[in-house]
Amino acid sequence: MKKSELLLLQDLLSTPKNIVIIPHKNPDGDAMGSTLGLLQYLNKKGHRATVVSPNDYPKFLKWLPFEDFVIKYDLQNQQALRLIKEADLIFTLDFNSLSRVGDMSVILEKSSAQFVMIDHHQQPDDYAVVTYSDVTICATCQMVYHTIEMLGDKDLIDADIATCLYTGIMTDTGSFRFRSTSSLTHTVIASLIEKGADNAFIHEQIYDANSFSRMQLLGTALTNLKVLPEYRAAYITLSQDELDEHNYQKGDTEGFVNYGLSLDNIKIALIFIENKQEGIIKISLRSKGDFSVNEMSRSHFHGGGHTNAAGGKSDLSLEDTVAYFISILPQYKDALNE
Repeated sequence: MKKSELLLLQDLLSTPKNIVIIPHKNPDGDAMGSTLGLLQYLNKKGHRATVVSPNDYPKFLKWLPFEDFVIKYDLQNQQALRLIKEADLIFTLDFNSLSRVGDMSVILEKSSAQFVMIDHHQQPDDYAVVTYSDVTICATCQMVYHTIEMLGDKDLIDADIATCLYTGIMTDTGSFRFRSTSSLTHTVIASLIEKGADNAFIHEQIYDANSFSRMQLLGTALTNLKVLPEYRAAYITLSQDELDEHNYQKGDTEGFVNYGLSLDNIKIALIFIENKQEGIIKISLRSKGDFSVNEMSRSHFHGGGHTNAAGGKSDLSLEDTVAYFISILPQYKDALNE
């Protein structure tokens, strides 16, 4: 964070404020970990902070400390609207464009509150008075840790805050195996464990609580896995009927795309998931090396993210979306075969 922005943030937090903290729509471990960690810190500092999520999130995140205090915009609309209207300060975490909060974006654009952005995705929008953006940091949770540290309050990080921040760093780094994991990340993780984060317990809550139906869905996904060796590409499809057959719950497909990427000589993997309620195909993209799925998603799938991990969507049918993906691969053939 730039010194001028740190000084402004210190000034904004120098007196008690009504604060709303917002993750992106369909929040993941980093989004919920960062918002809940920041929530506890700000309340310790004497602010009146609340997390307002655009919608619900997976069951495997609902054990996080203070999760039961989260207000969900789609389910608790009037309460969420009141909190946003009364907010002096709004923190947006783990996203950098108001379009990432879905229907809430209209409300936020009308808000008279000042905004603070903490995020590690590429190409941030210019809507915040304080923008802490760093694409070299692996997770927003690590950025929240550094924010607390820069504000001189590392001693306020207790076991609950440490648990939230550890969770987000662990999930956004694929349990510390992605290239974005740095030596500094491991230093932060060591500090969080010293503060009380139980690494074995956290891993168990996130990764070892699978339902039988989720395992059956994974079996279907792997059956649907296709490989395009000339492009070093793999993809998985899941139709709405297949999701329904296996009693799909939010978060059940988390990590499925990585099975394609784990194949020998594969450089890019995607999963296409039909969502008839929203009328879209949800897309997750992953890559290895320097091939940017962020650029591919921005150019073709109305999305974005990081160099090696991005999301997107399509308004076409599942079959037509896959066909479109295959049709664009020739323009990337040289880069994928480098």
